[in-house]
Amino acid sequence: MTPAAPAATATSVQNFVPLAVTSSCTLSGATGSSATNLYPVTATPDDAIDDTAAIQGRINVAGAAGGGVVKLSAGTFVINGKLRMASNVKLEGSGPTTVLKAGPTFMNNSGPAGGFPIVTTAGADNTTLTNFTADQSGDTLNGNVTGRLNEYMIDVRDSLNSLVQGVHTKNPLTYSIAFVGGSTWCVKDSSTESTTNGKYVELDGIHAMNTSNGDIVGNVVDQRKGTDGDDGIAIHTYGAEDVHDVRIANNDVRGGRHGAGIDLAGGSGVIYNIDLTGNTVWGSPRGLHDAYYDGTQQIHHIQIVGNTFRNNDIQTAGGAIDFERAVRYVTMTDNTACSSGGYNLPAGTGNVNLRNTLTATCGD
Repeated sequence: MTPAAPAATATSVQNFVPLAVTSSCTLSGATGSSATNLYPVTATPDDAIDDTAAIQGRINVAGAAGGGVVKLSAGTFVINGKLRMASNVKLEGSGPTTVLKAGPTFMNNSGPAGGFPIVTTAGADNTTLTNFTADQSGDTLNGNVTGRLNEYMIDVRDSLNSLVQGVHTKNPLTYSIAFVGGSTWCVKDSSTESTTNGKYVELDGIHAMNTSNGDIVGNVVDQRKGTDGDDGIAIHTYGAEDVHDVRIANNDVRGGRHGAGIDLAGGSGVIYNIDLTGNTVWGSPRGLHDAYYDGTQQIHHIQIVGNTFRNNDIQTAGGAIDFERAVRYVTMTDNTACSSGGYNLPAGTGNVNLRNTLTATCGD
């Protein structure tokens, strides 16, 4: 299968080179909402009353006006519904102490794609989600229901120019921060964690599926505080859709017991033009891994440069980086692994394996 031609803003496979290691939206250029008009939410936090309608009402008004900043104070806001963004709207908290928390009847209704997001963009363009904590209450709710994996806690879906910055997630019952379809997006300076034990499977931290032109930069991902966590960061094709032109840089990642630190999950679509630079992957079953679910298309044009792999479980070849199937045009250089088992890159057209170091123990 020949991959579809990248969009005009994407980097072509012929000229693809790693970008500088910075925690900015360098590849995508995503800026999110440009709106400045303020629409404060007047609902009272910390009172256990459902705040969905109050917040959604301000999103709707701002969207109808052509955009705006929907501002939340510090405190906990109960969400029993599903917040849906409008184009050119910024949903902004006052920092991690602004909490959007799934309420006791959160599982009684679903979002537009049939799942259970705290907030979804659902096709809205030029959106920003920033400076708040999302709590899906997966520790107390029963999230093992039909549709659990149809939508995700922070669900950026079929949208253009989307920015997620300074968003912190907890108690997931599905993927924590996900980009599905659409293009030109960035998640930065955010965090995920999974703490439950024996309750769920498939709890990925940051997940990009059937999408392109994205940055995952400067995030802290920890899916192994409990035993239920899966991949820390996953790039995933589903069906025949490709995933391409994604930059993963400067992240601190611990993958969960069921997955890897970073997973390239191929299928009938192709994964290509992925830049992995300056990440630290630690305490995971393995560091970087390829996996295949619904097809055998070859992964190609992957840059893995200057990453660190520490104290991962597998102590044999492939504990740090493991390509189990044939790949091409993979550049794997200047990576460091300690107590992580080493590197596995099969010979293939255009593959480069140079200056990667391995020590049996970590020095600090």
